[in-house]
Amino acid sequence: MPLPLSILDLATVARGQPIADSLAGTVALAQKAEETGYTRVWYAEHHNMASIASSATSVLIAHVAAHTNTIRLGSGGIMLPNHAPLTIAEQFGTLETLHPGRIDLGLGRAPGTDQNTLRALRRDATSAEAFPQDVVELQGYLRDQTRIPGVNAYPGRGTDVPLYILGSSLFGAKLAAALGLPYAFASHFAPAALHEAIAAYRHEFKASEQLEKPHVIAAYNVIATDEQADAERQLQEVMRSRVALLVRPGTKYTDEQADELLASPQGRNLHQMMTYSAVGTPDVVHKKITEFAEQTGADELMIAHQGPRVEERLRSTELLAETYLS
Repeated sequence: MPLPLSILDLATVARGQPIADSLAGTVALAQKAEETGYTRVWYAEHHNMASIASSATSVLIAHVAAHTNTIRLGSGGIMLPNHAPLTIAEQFGTLETLHPGRIDLGLGRAPGTDQNTLRALRRDATSAEAFPQDVVELQGYLRDQTRIPGVNAYPGRGTDVPLYILGSSLFGAKLAAALGLPYAFASHFAPAALHEAIAAYRHEFKASEQLEKPHVIAAYNVIATDEQADAERQLQEVMRSRVALLVRPGTKYTDEQADELLASPQGRNLHQMMTYSAVGTPDVVHKKITEFAEQTGADELMIAHQGPRVEERLRSTELLAETYLS
């Protein structure tokens, strides 16, 4: 039996694309996911990145929820050190109140941005050190078990929005295990510690009020197309766009310059980020995704459809569902 499939949507903005069009595409993608049998769609908090439009994550979830009916929606994740736990409890408590039984709250401890933007967020550089305590405080608000006497989240109190710990290292795996929470590994861009982190999580897991046994979500990149050559072309475009991660913000570069950077020692890191990927026709994608599921023993796969344009991500979403879920 195939594993449940979910989607990580970064609300990607293509070069020259209006952000409004990207957000319309995010709604269309969630509607397609709902129609074709995906379990959930998550949105990630990033800041000061022109190619990602999911910075106001809870606002985006609210908008997509209002345009869908049944699919679960959530954060993958909220970078909790950027926020007061009470504020996030209120935001996601509001979402759960408006859309009962459909909201997930995935939590990460990275800033989701660079050091300069971190300062603009008014974040203390040491706030990540309090991440475990902040998770417990947040959980208390949502469970009506506040850790701060006399302080409650309205809305939020008693909504019991399910929490997920996100990570790309053993830290998140061990925290998720200790708290008895589901664990989602960011193998779509940080593959190195995937198997070690899953093993640690399963070995150290302690049952909790939310979860009786371990639940691993592993992220995986997919570009599914009707023709292999088109998939390869899309991958090339995606990799060229990622060169922006290696150069100064606002720097313009040609495709030829991007290809040179990708072939350089610097560019190897960008290729390494895509280690866990399936690129091609439905048969190719089905084979690779099945192998990945068997290798990881994951309970659920979080798919990052990487096509450079909305219509290409929609087609990839549809083809993967047809070949893997049907």
